[in-house]
Amino acid sequence: MKHKLWAASAALVVIGIGAWLVGAKAGGQKAQLDAEKIGQAAGSKATKTPDGVVRLGWARTDVKVTVDGMPYQPFGGLGSWAAFAAAPHGAMVMGDTVVFQDEVTPAIDAAFANGLEVTGLHNHFFFDEPKVYFMHIGGTGDPEKLAKGVKQMWDAIKKLRASHPDPAKHFAGDVPKADSSIDADALDNLLGSKNQTQDGVVKYTIGRDGKMHGVKVGGSMGLTTWAAFSGSDESAVVAGDFIMTASEVQPVLRTLRKGNLHIVALHNHMIGEEPPFYFVHFWGKGPTRALAASLKTALDVQREVTMKSKH
Repeated sequence: MKHKLWAASAALVVIGIGAWLVGAKAGGQKAQLDAEKIGQAAGSKATKTPDGVVRLGWARTDVKVTVDGMPYQPFGGLGSWAAFAAAPHGAMVMGDTVVFQDEVTPAIDAAFANGLEVTGLHNHFFFDEPKVYFMHIGGTGDPEKLAKGVKQMWDAIKKLRASHPDPAKHFAGDVPKADSSIDADALDNLLGSKNQTQDGVVKYTIGRDGKMHGVKVGGSMGLTTWAAFSGSDESAVVAGDFIMTASEVQPVLRTLRKGNLHIVALHNHMIGEEPPFYFVHFWGKGPTRALAASLKTALDVQREVTMKSKH
Protein backbone atom coordinates (compact mmCIF):
# COMPACT_ATOMS: atom_id res chain seq x y z
CA MET A 1 0.00 0.00 0.00
CA LYS A 2 2.81 2.37 0.90
CA HIS A 3 4.48 1.69 -2.43
CA LYS A 4 1.26 2.46 -4.28
CA LEU A 5 0.85 5.76 -2.38
CA TRP A 6 4.46 6.68 -3.08
CA ALA A 7 4.03 5.87 -6.78
CA ALA A 8 0.85 7.94 -6.96
CA SER A 9 2.57 10.89 -5.22
CA ALA A 10 5.54 10.65 -7.57
CA ALA A 11 3.23 10.63 -10.56
CA LEU A 12 1.48 13.76 -9.29
CA VAL A 13 4.84 15.49 -8.84
CA VAL A 14 5.86 14.59 -12.39
CA ILE A 15 2.53 15.82 -13.72
CA GLY A 16 2.91 19.01 -11.70
CA ILE A 17 6.42 19.65 -12.99
CA GLY A 18 5.26 18.96 -16.54
CA ALA A 19 2.39 21.41 -16.15
CA TRP A 20 4.75 24.01 -14.68
CA LEU A 21 7.14 23.62 -17.62
CA VAL A 22 4.31 23.96 -20.11
CA GLY A 23 3.08 27.03 -18.28
CA ALA A 24 6.55 28.50 -18.15
CA LYS A 25 6.97 27.86 -21.85
CA ALA A 26 3.62 29.43 -22.56
CA GLY A 27 4.46 32.32 -20.29
CA GLY A 28 7.75 32.76 -22.09
CA GLN A 29 5.93 32.89 -25.41
CA LYS A 30 3.50 35.48 -24.05
CA ALA A 31 6.43 37.54 -22.78
CA GLN A 32 7.80 37.99 -26.30
CA LEU A 33 7.60 41.66 -27.25
CA ASP A 34 5.76 42.84 -30.35
CA ALA A 35 8.16 45.10 -32.25
CA GLU A 36 5.43 46.39 -34.54
CA LYS A 37 3.21 47.53 -31.65
CA ILE A 38 6.15 49.14 -29.86
CA GLY A 39 7.14 50.95 -33.06
CA GLN A 40 3.58 52.18 -33.58
CA ALA A 41 3.39 53.45 -30.00
CA ALA A 42 6.74 55.21 -30.40
CA GLY A 43 5.89 56.62 -33.81
CA SER A 44 9.08 55.22 -35.30
CA LYS A 45 10.51 52.05 -36.78
CA ALA A 46 11.39 49.32 -34.29
CA THR A 47 13.76 46.45 -34.90
CA LYS A 48 14.09 43.16 -33.06
CA THR A 49 17.44 41.60 -32.20
CA PRO A 50 18.09 37.83 -32.20
CA ASP A 51 17.81 37.77 -28.40
CA GLY A 52 14.33 39.29 -28.47
CA VAL A 53 15.20 42.90 -27.58
CA VAL A 54 13.19 45.59 -29.41
CA ARG A 55 15.14 48.74 -30.24
CA LEU A 56 14.21 52.26 -31.34
CA GLY A 57 16.69 54.76 -32.75
CA TRP A 58 16.86 58.44 -33.63
CA ALA A 59 19.96 59.97 -35.20
CA ARG A 60 20.47 63.66 -34.37
CA THR A 61 20.83 65.00 -37.89
CA ASP A 62 18.86 68.15 -37.04
CA VAL A 63 21.81 69.98 -35.45
CA LYS A 64 25.28 70.11 -36.96
CA VAL A 65 27.95 69.21 -34.42
CA THR A 66 31.71 69.55 -34.48
CA VAL A 67 34.00 67.65 -32.13
CA ASP A 68 37.57 68.86 -31.73
CA GLY A 69 36.99 71.07 -34.77
CA MET A 70 35.82 68.23 -37.05
CA PRO A 71 32.25 67.99 -38.41
CA TYR A 72 30.90 64.90 -36.68
CA GLN A 73 28.43 62.37 -38.10
CA PRO A 74 25.58 60.95 -35.98
CA PHE A 75 26.72 57.36 -36.58
CA GLY A 76 29.88 58.19 -34.62
CA GLY A 77 27.92 58.52 -31.37
CA LEU A 78 25.17 61.13 -31.80
CA GLY A 79 22.32 58.67 -31.84
CA SER A 80 19.44 58.39 -29.37
CA TRP A 81 18.12 54.91 -28.65
CA ALA A 82 15.75 52.95 -26.44
CA ALA A 83 15.81 49.18 -25.94
CA PHE A 84 12.96 47.05 -24.61
CA ALA A 85 13.37 43.62 -23.00
CA ALA A 86 10.57 41.29 -21.93
CA ALA A 87 10.09 41.09 -18.17
CA PRO A 88 7.61 39.46 -15.74
CA HIS A 89 5.91 42.85 -15.28
CA GLY A 90 5.66 43.48 -19.03
CA ALA A 91 8.88 45.09 -20.21
CA MET A 92 11.99 46.90 -19.11
CA VAL A 93 13.31 49.85 -21.10
CA MET A 94 16.79 51.32 -21.09
CA GLY A 95 18.05 54.08 -23.33
CA ASP A 96 20.23 57.06 -24.03
CA THR A 97 19.01 60.33 -25.53
CA VAL A 98 21.22 62.96 -27.15
CA VAL A 99 20.37 66.37 -25.68
CA PHE A 100 21.72 69.86 -26.15
CA GLN A 101 21.79 72.11 -23.11
CA ASP A 102 18.40 73.76 -23.65
CA GLU A 103 16.77 70.38 -24.34
CA VAL A 104 17.66 68.74 -21.04
CA THR A 105 14.90 70.26 -18.91
CA PRO A 106 12.00 69.63 -21.36
CA ALA A 107 13.31 66.11 -22.00
CA ILE A 108 13.46 65.33 -18.27
CA ASP A 109 10.02 66.80 -17.66
CA ALA A 110 8.55 64.72 -20.50
CA ALA A 111 10.27 61.58 -19.21
CA PHE A 112 8.88 62.06 -15.70
CA ALA A 113 5.40 62.92 -17.01
CA ASN A 114 5.31 59.62 -18.89
CA GLY A 115 6.51 57.19 -16.24
CA LEU A 116 10.17 57.02 -17.21
CA GLU A 117 13.16 57.33 -14.90
CA VAL A 118 16.25 59.44 -15.53
CA THR A 119 19.32 57.40 -14.61
CA GLY A 120 22.24 59.44 -15.89
CA LEU A 121 23.16 62.80 -17.45
CA HIS A 122 26.68 63.57 -18.63
CA ASN A 123 28.94 64.36 -21.57
CA HIS A 124 30.59 61.92 -23.98
CA PHE A 125 32.88 64.40 -25.77
CA PHE A 126 35.29 67.28 -25.19
CA PHE A 127 35.51 70.38 -27.40
CA ASP A 128 32.12 69.72 -28.96
CA GLU A 129 30.13 72.60 -30.46
CA PRO A 130 27.37 73.00 -29.54
CA LYS A 131 27.78 71.15 -26.26
CA VAL A 132 26.26 67.67 -26.39
CA TYR A 133 24.98 65.74 -23.39
CA PHE A 134 23.48 62.29 -22.98
CA MET A 135 20.47 61.52 -20.84
CA HIS A 136 20.05 57.89 -19.83
CA ILE A 137 16.57 56.60 -19.07
CA GLY A 138 14.95 53.52 -17.60
CA GLY A 139 11.54 52.17 -16.76
CA THR A 140 9.36 49.11 -16.26
CA GLY A 141 5.77 48.28 -17.13
CA ASP A 142 3.58 47.99 -20.19
CA PRO A 143 5.84 48.06 -23.29
CA GLU A 144 3.52 50.23 -25.36
CA LYS A 145 3.14 52.79 -22.56
CA LEU A 146 6.91 52.88 -22.17
CA ALA A 147 7.28 53.36 -25.93
CA LYS A 148 4.79 56.22 -25.83
CA GLY A 149 6.86 57.76 -23.04
CA VAL A 150 9.98 57.61 -25.22
CA LYS A 151 8.01 59.23 -28.03
CA GLN A 152 6.79 62.04 -25.79
CA MET A 153 10.34 62.68 -24.60
CA TRP A 154 11.77 62.78 -28.10
CA ASP A 155 8.81 64.89 -29.32
CA ALA A 156 9.54 67.48 -26.60
CA ILE A 157 13.05 67.83 -28.00
CA LYS A 158 11.84 68.02 -31.60
CA LYS A 159 9.24 70.64 -30.68
CA LEU A 160 11.90 72.85 -29.11
CA ARG A 161 14.24 72.51 -32.10
CA ALA A 162 11.40 73.26 -34.53
CA SER A 163 10.77 76.60 -32.82
CA HIS A 164 14.44 77.34 -32.07
CA PRO A 165 16.75 75.60 -34.58
CA ASP A 166 19.92 76.72 -32.80
CA PRO A 167 20.51 75.48 -29.22
CA ALA A 168 20.31 78.28 -26.65
CA LYS A 169 23.40 79.48 -24.81
CA HIS A 170 21.81 80.25 -21.43
CA PHE A 171 18.72 79.52 -19.37
CA ALA A 172 15.70 81.77 -19.68
CA GLY A 173 15.45 84.61 -17.17
CA ASP A 174 17.52 87.58 -16.12
CA VAL A 175 21.20 87.17 -15.39
CA PRO A 176 21.87 88.17 -11.75
CA LYS A 177 24.42 90.88 -11.06
CA ALA A 178 27.87 89.73 -10.08
CA ASP A 179 27.95 91.73 -6.85
CA SER A 180 26.26 89.55 -4.24
CA SER A 181 23.97 90.94 -1.54
CA ILE A 182 22.08 88.06 0.04
CA ASP A 183 20.40 87.93 3.44
CA ALA A 184 22.16 84.83 4.72
CA ASP A 185 20.32 84.79 8.06
CA ALA A 186 16.96 84.52 6.27
CA LEU A 187 18.23 81.53 4.28
CA ASP A 188 19.53 79.93 7.49
CA ASN A 189 16.03 80.05 8.90
CA LEU A 190 14.49 78.63 5.73
CA LEU A 191 16.96 75.77 5.35
CA GLY A 192 17.47 75.07 9.04
CA SER A 193 21.24 75.12 8.59
CA LYS A 194 24.15 77.48 9.18
CA ASN A 195 25.77 79.06 6.15
CA GLN A 196 29.37 79.72 5.22
CA THR A 197 29.94 82.95 3.30
CA GLN A 198 32.91 83.90 1.15
CA ASP A 199 33.24 86.50 -1.61
CA GLY A 200 29.50 87.16 -1.39
CA VAL A 201 28.61 83.49 -2.00
CA VAL A 202 26.34 81.95 0.64
CA LYS A 203 26.94 78.21 0.88
CA TYR A 204 25.36 75.31 2.77
CA THR A 205 26.92 71.89 3.19
CA ILE A 206 25.36 68.74 4.66
CA GLY A 207 27.59 65.72 5.24
CA ARG A 208 26.70 62.06 5.01
CA ASP A 209 28.39 58.90 6.27
CA GLY A 210 29.49 55.88 4.26
CA LYS A 211 32.35 53.46 3.73
CA MET A 212 35.09 53.27 1.13
CA HIS A 213 37.25 50.15 0.95
CA GLY A 214 36.00 49.29 4.43
CA VAL A 215 37.03 52.68 5.85
CA LYS A 216 34.40 55.01 7.33
CA VAL A 217 34.19 58.28 5.38
CA GLY A 218 31.98 61.34 5.61
CA GLY A 219 31.45 64.88 4.42
CA SER A 220 35.11 65.87 4.61
CA MET A 221 35.84 63.16 2.01
CA GLY A 222 33.22 64.47 -0.40
CA LEU A 223 30.04 62.76 0.80
CA THR A 224 28.01 65.96 0.85
CA THR A 225 24.91 67.71 -0.34
CA TRP A 226 25.66 71.38 -0.91
CA ALA A 227 24.10 74.54 -2.34
CA ALA A 228 25.73 77.90 -3.12
CA PHE A 229 23.73 81.11 -3.66
CA SER A 230 25.08 84.10 -5.60
CA GLY A 231 23.45 87.40 -6.58
CA SER A 232 20.80 89.30 -4.63
CA ASP A 233 17.70 88.29 -2.72
CA GLU A 234 15.56 89.43 -5.66
CA SER A 235 17.65 87.83 -8.42
CA ALA A 236 20.05 85.00 -7.62
CA VAL A 237 21.43 81.73 -8.90
CA VAL A 238 21.95 78.57 -6.91
CA ALA A 239 24.32 75.77 -7.84
CA GLY A 240 24.64 72.57 -5.91
CA ASP A 241 24.85 68.83 -5.60
CA PHE A 242 22.71 66.20 -3.83
CA ILE A 243 24.31 62.97 -2.62
CA MET A 244 21.78 60.12 -2.87
CA THR A 245 21.39 56.38 -2.51
CA ALA A 246 19.70 54.53 -5.38
CA SER A 247 16.23 54.64 -3.83
CA GLU A 248 16.48 58.40 -3.32
CA VAL A 249 17.47 59.36 -6.87
CA GLN A 250 14.09 59.51 -8.62
CA PRO A 251 12.20 61.22 -5.74
CA VAL A 252 14.91 63.88 -5.41
CA LEU A 253 15.09 64.51 -9.17
CA ARG A 254 11.34 64.81 -9.46
CA THR A 255 11.17 67.20 -6.51
CA LEU A 256 13.94 69.39 -7.88
CA ARG A 257 12.07 69.73 -11.16
CA LYS A 258 8.79 70.50 -9.38
CA GLY A 259 10.71 73.29 -7.68
CA ASN A 260 11.87 74.60 -11.08
CA LEU A 261 15.50 73.71 -10.46
CA HIS A 262 17.39 72.47 -13.52
CA ILE A 263 19.20 69.14 -13.44
CA VAL A 264 22.60 69.59 -15.12
CA ALA A 265 24.37 66.31 -14.30
CA LEU A 266 23.63 62.90 -12.78
CA HIS A 267 26.46 60.46 -12.17
CA ASN A 268 28.62 58.71 -9.59
CA HIS A 269 31.74 60.19 -7.97
CA MET A 270 33.25 57.02 -6.53
CA ILE A 271 33.58 53.30 -7.17
CA GLY A 272 33.30 50.68 -4.45
CA GLU A 273 31.67 52.79 -1.76
CA GLU A 274 29.06 51.40 0.65
CA PRO A 275 26.28 52.09 0.02
CA PRO A 276 26.62 53.13 -3.64
CA PHE A 277 26.06 56.89 -3.93
CA TYR A 278 24.86 59.00 -6.84
CA PHE A 279 25.14 62.75 -7.32
CA VAL A 280 22.78 65.16 -9.04
CA HIS A 281 24.09 68.63 -9.85
CA PHE A 282 21.50 71.37 -10.16
CA TRP A 283 21.17 75.03 -11.16
CA GLY A 284 18.40 77.51 -10.50
CA LYS A 285 17.60 81.18 -11.04
CA GLY A 286 15.18 83.41 -9.16
CA PRO A 287 14.58 85.01 -5.74
CA THR A 288 16.67 83.39 -3.02
CA ARG A 289 13.66 82.51 -0.86
CA ALA A 290 11.98 80.62 -3.72
CA LEU A 291 15.20 78.76 -4.54
CA ALA A 292 15.77 77.87 -0.89
CA ALA A 293 12.17 76.69 -0.51
CA SER A 294 12.62 74.32 -3.47
CA LEU A 295 15.81 72.93 -1.95
CA LYS A 296 14.18 72.50 1.46
CA THR A 297 11.35 70.49 -0.11
CA ALA A 298 13.84 68.23 -1.91
CA LEU A 299 15.77 67.71 1.33
CA ASP A 300 12.56 66.82 3.16
CA VAL A 301 11.54 64.32 0.48
CA GLN A 302 14.98 62.73 0.56
CA ARG A 303 14.81 62.45 4.34
CA GLU A 304 11.43 60.70 4.14
CA VAL A 305 12.76 58.15 1.63
CA THR A 306 15.85 57.55 3.76
CA MET A 307 13.76 56.93 6.88
CA LYS A 308 11.43 54.51 5.05
CA SER A 309 14.39 52.51 3.72
CA LYS A 310 15.61 51.98 7.29
CA HIS A 311 12.36 50.35 8.40
